Amino acid sequence: MTDTRDLQAQNGSNVQQQPQQAQPQQSARRAAQDERAMVPRVDVLEDESGITLLADLPGVPREQLELKVEGDTLLIEGAVAAFAPEGLEALHAEVRLPRYRRAFTLSRELDAGAIQAQLRDGVLNLRIPKQAHAQPRRIEVQVG
Repeated sequence: MTDTRDLQAQNGSNVQQQPQQAQPQQSARRAAQDERAMVPRVDVLEDESGITLLADLPGVPREQLELKVEGDTLLIEGAVAAFAPEGLEALHAEVRLPRYRRAFTLSRELDAGAIQAQLRDGVLNLRIPKQAHAQPRRIEVQVG
């Protein structure tokens, strides 16, 4: 295995090259970076009939937003659409991870089949109603 100092001594340049054995590790690191994502900020509000979830997803268009329910897990994923006027290229971008991802475990009281979603101005509004048996109900008392 050749280390960086040997390469500098052999070719006299300051270019640092990694040993060949490290290349698979670099590929794995690159793949892991592609899988990394930002965690969106979320507000969760509850009332008698269900839960409202508000997730901040700036820069995510509706076409790049994916909502999934698998078992008792709600998964929110979205890709940020980079905006640059035609003919211009960004010299500096502060969004290093162009994806959002967050997962929630849903209570059995919630009706995952009746989730309603709306995306407006970078905020995802999810309404998750409670199952009928979990909602409060008024019981009328009869006199008699």
